[in-house]
Amino acid sequence: MTVINGYEQSDREQKLTILNLPSLEAAAKKIIPSGGFGYISGGSEDEWTLKQNTMAFNHVQIVPRALTDMEQPSTQTQAFGIDLKTPIMMAPAAAQGLAHARGEAATAEGMAQVGALMAQSTYSSTSIADTAAAGKGAPQFFQLYMSKDWNFNQSLLDEAVKAGAKAIILTVDATVDGYREADIINNFQFPIPMANLTKFSEGDGKGKGIIEIYAAAAQKISPADVRRGSHVFKALANGADLVALARPIIYGLALGGAQGVASVVSHLNDELLIDMQLAGTKTIEDVKRAKLLR
Repeated sequence: MTVINGYEQSDREQKLTILNLPSLEAAAKKIIPSGGFGYISGGSEDEWTLKQNTMAFNHVQIVPRALTDMEQPSTQTQAFGIDLKTPIMMAPAAAQGLAHARGEAATAEGMAQVGALMAQSTYSSTSIADTAAAGKGAPQFFQLYMSKDWNFNQSLLDEAVKAGAKAIILTVDATVDGYREADIINNFQFPIPMANLTKFSEGDGKGKGIIEIYAAAAQKISPADVRRGSHVFKALANGADLVALARPIIYGLALGGAQGVASVVSHLNDELLIDMQLAGTKTIEDVKRAKLLR
């Protein structure tokens, strides 16, 4: 265990034996401090959308196909000209130091181990350069929360290009923070500095509050400026090229560091391969043409 500003961070590094991804949440809750866990796991208001997102996938069925004379399906794919071993990628979730002392660096290392795409948030616990270095050349994207300060935006974009980011993800639907009741109950403030914000902020090196962070976000943005292998299958069959997850991977990070991250993606790949075999889809391109029942 590592302690920073009184906050206890996991420093575990181990492969995980996973029954299913939902079971990771309860295990992670035991080792992530309540404030950090509330931020990671919680949604806005009564969490209706958070619950409905999973239910929406469950209401779609995969059509099985037998006698297809195929075996050993492959999860290898290509997106934006990048060769990947899996269509599963890390969503650009903020402040992963809440789950593990190495934060996004460990996540990047774990994603690289399984040939998956890493995306880093503006509000990362580790710098763009350090996260890129941990991936050792594996493909990474950088996600930008556009600030009212264009010098800040330009600096981050320049750093991302220098670090070799393959693409920029521009978040346009988070101009204000949601009403997150768990964070209010816990009086939660980020206890760990966010590396990409440090040089643009003054203070004692401690973290910021959520309201303070979103107060600096640009509100005027215009065009001018999930949990099972079957869910991955359904998203691809609906036209997705990649499927991004955050919470289950972060729970794996807390429980096992880089190896825990790799374990989560490997488990999802195993479930996805079962679905692909039963649906008679040998490749990810085949999955994209698969039939679904609604």
